[in-house]
Amino acid sequence: MVCAVIKTVEAVIDERGGVHPLEPLALSRSQRALVTILDEDPVPDANETARLSEAALAVDWNRSEEEAAWAHLQQAR
Repeated sequence: MVCAVIKTVEAVIDERGGVHPLEPLALSRSQRALVTILDEDPVPDANETARLSEAALAVDWNRSEEEAAWAHLQQAR
């Protein structure tokens, strides 16, 4: 008996039919897939928003005043 493993992956399909998974896929060979078209706008990736804002926030996070304010949390117990 062969047990099939089914994995569901969220993706966005562009106007030309290109499929863009929202997470990396590592496949050892070509795979069959079923595609369900949802009648709604794509949900923004929360991780992408965090990555895009990281550089701007780092300017504030990396100030010496900020380091001093949080130093008590870094002390060994």
